[in-house]
Amino acid sequence: MSPCNCLERLCFVALFVTVLSPCFPVRAISQAGGVASLSEHKLRKEHTRTLSLAAYDGSTNDSFGNSYYNPVPKPPDSGLEPFLILPQNGIFGSYGTTENGHSSQMLVMGYYPDWVSSSFPPEKINFKWFDWIDFAFAVPSDDYTLLWDEPGGAPALLKRLIASAHSQGTKVKLSIGGWTGSKHFSSAVANDTSRKTFVNNILATYMTYELDGIDIDWEYPGREGSPGNEFGPDDTTNFLLFLQRLRAALPLDARITAAVEPTPFLDDKGRPMDDVSTFAEVLDWVLIMNYDVWGSSSSPGPNAPFYDGCGNSTQPEASAVGSFNAWTAAGFPARKLVLGLPSYGYISSSSAKSLKTRSKQPSKKQRHSLKVVNEDGGSDGQVQFRDLIIQGALLSTNDTIRYASSGGFVRLWDSCSSTPYLRSSSSNQIITYDGPISLGMKAAFAKAVGMLGVNIFDIHGDTDDGDLMNGVRKSMGLS
Repeated sequence: MSPCNCLERLCFVALFVTVLSPCFPVRAISQAGGVASLSEHKLRKEHTRTLSLAAYDGSTNDSFGNSYYNPVPKPPDSGLEPFLILPQNGIFGSYGTTENGHSSQMLVMGYYPDWVSSSFPPEKINFKWFDWIDFAFAVPSDDYTLLWDEPGGAPALLKRLIASAHSQGTKVKLSIGGWTGSKHFSSAVANDTSRKTFVNNILATYMTYELDGIDIDWEYPGREGSPGNEFGPDDTTNFLLFLQRLRAALPLDARITAAVEPTPFLDDKGRPMDDVSTFAEVLDWVLIMNYDVWGSSSSPGPNAPFYDGCGNSTQPEASAVGSFNAWTAAGFPARKLVLGLPSYGYISSSSAKSLKTRSKQPSKKQRHSLKVVNEDGGSDGQVQFRDLIIQGALLSTNDTIRYASSGGFVRLWDSCSSTPYLRSSSSNQIITYDGPISLGMKAAFAKAVGMLGVNIFDIHGDTDDGDLMNGVRKSMGLS
């Protein structure tokens, strides 16, 4: 199935009904033109990908001129998220097999980071929701051995995770690298000697813990990523040679995956490659990290855009739709692509001068105005979906996939990116996030275009009842 044919059929991917018909002109979250970079994040565990872009310029655009298609109508005057009508068999054709004959049963995966174990032990995971768990992170050292992100407890924690997962039929991969763990990747794959040492150390770890696969989260081949990372023009070429050696060393049933940017790997000139098909020969799949597109900022933008709905993005590939197009156009099969989904959003201090209030919530009693904080008590940076509920910015409703705003926040819907956000004038905060509806839209898209599955970063950001995962799984036709 070609990308173009998939997208032509995607006019039905997210079917919505609206409560009221009058719509305001489409405006994006940020009204600041030009390119805005993410703010510097001091917290080690944020693992923020610094994609420097102004995703949307905030101009009124009713035509969707440069967008791929128009799956989402503009928001109603209520300001509420649209109702999601889940896709049924037949809307996109048969779900039984893809055109190349492979089973179309999608995989649902999630990252389990070692730093959440005290509040969210592995035994708390509802493994029936997940086919695979990625344990994050092991880190390459300067001598190409593997260190642990949390050396005091990570090895024992990994054993507990594997035991619990395997007892319920879920498989486990070890994720190597991450935002703060990619410093030595470039030298580790730079020559045959270093590659051999690195692969042997990975193999030893794989066998010791009885893993099911290895995930390489190098951020990023060919460019610095986190300040201080090693990088060079031959990174991508050397990365392929490393993966080929790793493939030859691991057991035949081991899965090898990679977490990647929205655009394909960089060539020796620093440009996205036109052809990455050789990587598909050694990788079982790649996870497209469609998040951290925009972090905390005085002119906030969406964390994980669905698509460039207003046609005015400076980097339209930095979205679920755009990244799918970029990777498949470069020869990577759709069936080997996994869409990354965030369980978190970003808190931004904003005066709201860069936003236009497009709607008003129905009048109701609410808590006094509150100020949302992140897990470390800060007033900006990442915030988990579950903490928005715990802190009172969102309230559960009788509808398991819809939430009401509270605590002085107004919940709004950004049509340009198809994501929700919260705004509070009294606390001077804007919170960009994803909920069950917006994640469900992305999951439905992944299914419609024949992707292998989805992977959420990370598991502990969901509610205890799994509201995010329920929205995702239902949109994929899974129970």
